[in-house]
Amino acid sequence: MLVAVAATAAALATPLAGLLGHRQLRRTANAEKIRITRPNGIDEAGFVRIGGIDQWISIRGEDLANPVVLEVLGGPGASNLVFLPRTRAWEKHFTLVRWDMRGAGFTFAAGGPDGQGELSLDRLHRDALEVTEYVRTRLGVPKVLLLANSFGTVLGLRLARNHPELYSGYVGTDQNVIDGGRERSAYDAAVDRLRAAGKRKELAAVLSMGADRQAWTVRQVAEFNKLVLTTDPLSYDTMKTVVIRSLWFSPLHTLRGLRTYLGAMNFSEQLQLQAARVDERAEGTTFAIPFFVFQGDGDVLTPPGPARRLFDDVSAPHKEFALIRDASHFAGFRHPEQFLDLMLTKVRPAIAAPPLAA
Repeated sequence: MLVAVAATAAALATPLAGLLGHRQLRRTANAEKIRITRPNGIDEAGFVRIGGIDQWISIRGEDLANPVVLEVLGGPGASNLVFLPRTRAWEKHFTLVRWDMRGAGFTFAAGGPDGQGELSLDRLHRDALEVTEYVRTRLGVPKVLLLANSFGTVLGLRLARNHPELYSGYVGTDQNVIDGGRERSAYDAAVDRLRAAGKRKELAAVLSMGADRQAWTVRQVAEFNKLVLTTDPLSYDTMKTVVIRSLWFSPLHTLRGLRTYLGAMNFSEQLQLQAARVDERAEGTTFAIPFFVFQGDGDVLTPPGPARRLFDDVSAPHKEFALIRDASHFAGFRHPEQFLDLMLTKVRPAIAAPPLAA
């Protein structure tokens, strides 16, 4: 997300009347686009006391009879609320719960760096369980569907593995595979790409890091991600046309709010060091709920190869893997229509089906 930080900061530093006027027109149109007026729909958002601090939870959908989806955001620290206009069609078929966890979005904006309390994967895990209980009670449902993207898949896997009584299924997209720092597909591909492009300075920087993510600093993680996303044409286009535009035209975020949004991502980068030690296979590949991975076919940050190998190792009552065409990282947000089709044709039937007899 460092590319988004730099590009959006550049936009914020150019407060031209025409630029801001166009931004306001697009924000107004997006605000109208995301309105929910159905009588059995829901559109509520506000702070809920979770883990000792106030955390922002948004619940939106056109029909409360639809399955409830709890999204676990990526980044770390990157609120999915900026993608509301792009994913508006999802809310016709699912009730979407978007949670700005501690260190992200409106939760970070309310408390600032000093008001986030403990920022750790274990603390986020406990927070997620509290959020799940809140949502189950608020909406009167026995289980919710987990939808985790990018960095959020680290937390999502743990929730799905450890608490099948709370979740009807797991969907991972931009699925991270860390393998205790041993997974190096993205690293090796980046080295090859930089070498082929003759980018000697960048190549030297990546080679000096080494492939062991556990040895990287927070700054090295950010620099590596930036190089990966800017040296791949599809990824770079996605950052510009999907991520940055979603940030800039978000109807929920003022200019000051955008600065705070980016500050949250910088603040939350410290979680990357904890994540580098995660070993998915050692933690367990047996899941008691339906398991899905939908990966961009051109994702160079979390490549589909490692995601497919992890998927193949998973034991679950029902599992499916699919590639999203012409998609890099942020696959579901680049092609929300493809992602919705997968949710409707693969996920929804599986979570609606009765469990198989033991």
